[in-house]
Amino acid sequence: MSRDSAAPDLLGLPAIWRERVRGEWCDYNDHLNMAYYVLIFDHGTDAFFDSVGLDAAYRKANDCSTFAVETHVNYLAEVRNGDEVICTTQLLDFDEKRIHFFHRMYHAERGFLAATNEAMGVHVDMRVRKVAPMKAELQAALNALRASHRALPRPEQQGRVIGIPRK
Repeated sequence: MSRDSAAPDLLGLPAIWRERVRGEWCDYNDHLNMAYYVLIFDHGTDAFFDSVGLDAAYRKANDCSTFAVETHVNYLAEVRNGDEVICTTQLLDFDEKRIHFFHRMYHAERGFLAATNEAMGVHVDMRVRKVAPMKAELQAALNALRASHRALPRPEQQGRVIGIPRK
């Protein structure tokens, strides 16, 4: 990624995922359809989980996985066919069974924040398909990451509620 004046301010977070918008993902408004923002964020989730050790080897060895239980997406600016986007992830919190995290999607060349995604995932024992505690080594990796992310500002879009404000 170039570090020119248009490069996004990633808040010191690594770019965990890069992807180019495909034409078939664009809708009649000639921009990325809302469903595909979620797809790109899901690819970012996979990369984030891989980075903390919740990867294919962990899932296979422990017969565990994760399920998304809640997500909130804020669409802030258009991205269009051929645009490359960058995703970052901030760990907001976790406990033995849940991971609360926040993705930001930036336009790779122009640097603007295009969308955000707040998500809660649960750790699942796939043998019984029930929520179960994560292994100690995974919790240790998440704890170290949480400690390094504590100094980051809370995302502006975190905890949003949909509604029409009335005066």
